[in-house]
Amino acid sequence: MGNTTSCCVSSSPKLRRNAHSRLEPYRPEPELSREDTGCNLQHISDRENIDELNMEYNPSDHPRASTIFLSKSQTDVAPPNKKVREKRKSLYVNHQHPSGPMRRKYSSCSTIFLDDSTVSQPNLKYTIKCVALAIYYHIKNRDVDGRTLLDIFDEKLHPLSKSEVPADYDKHDPEQKQIYRFVRTLFSAAQLTAECAIVTLVYLERLLTYAEIDICPANWKRIVLGAILLASKVWDDQAVWNVDYCQILKDITVEDMNELERQFLELLQFNINVPSSVYAKYYFDLRSLSEANNLSFPLEPLSREKAQKLEAISRLCDDKYKDLRKAAKKRSVSADNLTVVRWSPAIIS
Repeated sequence: MGNTTSCCVSSSPKLRRNAHSRLEPYRPEPELSREDTGCNLQHISDRENIDELNMEYNPSDHPRASTIFLSKSQTDVAPPNKKVREKRKSLYVNHQHPSGPMRRKYSSCSTIFLDDSTVSQPNLKYTIKCVALAIYYHIKNRDVDGRTLLDIFDEKLHPLSKSEVPADYDKHDPEQKQIYRFVRTLFSAAQLTAECAIVTLVYLERLLTYAEIDICPANWKRIVLGAILLASKVWDDQAVWNVDYCQILKDITVEDMNELERQFLELLQFNINVPSSVYAKYYFDLRSLSEANNLSFPLEPLSREKAQKLEAISRLCDDKYKDLRKAAKKRSVSADNLTVVRWSPAIIS
């Protein structure tokens, strides 16, 4: 074993030192700062571009941003000291007497006046009227700053009927009745709901904001059609197919409808989410718009049957909240299922 020619002889420390001598000399790395180690990493929400999420220009995404149609409608209000939001008065009925001016009858202890429209079940007819009025103000008070007119929405390039498009089709603003008839025809034929009309307006304003375009006489029909097409598929469980719209609009092709839907989605950046807070904001702003334009929802005295129905709904909600409160008190409940409920009685008066 002591023979130098043995295969088991190990390398000497001298040889190991010679091997290490070929390596680069050790150089201490500079000390990393706290920022470099990742201890002060920003949250993902803090790293997003604030300009892209500016609430002032994205009312369809943020519940605290003012809707565009409401601000455009306020420019037509005659008295400058009366704003649309100040006209949000509830529970009254207008009575017109032949011999005198209009009087307002408010609710009393014995009689309560309510309409049949709620945020969860809006009145279809008056919701479509309000949406048509909002589109009318969008067109009438649009920003004339030379914004690009996208070809997919140009009615001259993509007509909805075989009849010849007038040469001055982009010069005359449509009347509110014309917009209402167009929207009502689509909703009636496709059997769409009132909630779909509100979502349609949300998508319309989101398109105008994201694509930086304006709705004008040359493109309003196709923009509204694209918004209705998308809203019906997102909101309704049994969506209307594109080929069904070709049965309503006889002269349009399925390929044109598919291309309209595809480009509409791309311009929305595929953001089709409508939070409940945004939906509620649009609903109540539409009611404010109707108040300001004498388009009040029909009010009727609260009947016994309607009062019993409201009471039954309140009891169901109360029972649901009681169950949630019991579940929140359990110690073994998971943190994912823990719900903090704040209970407050509802008073109808």
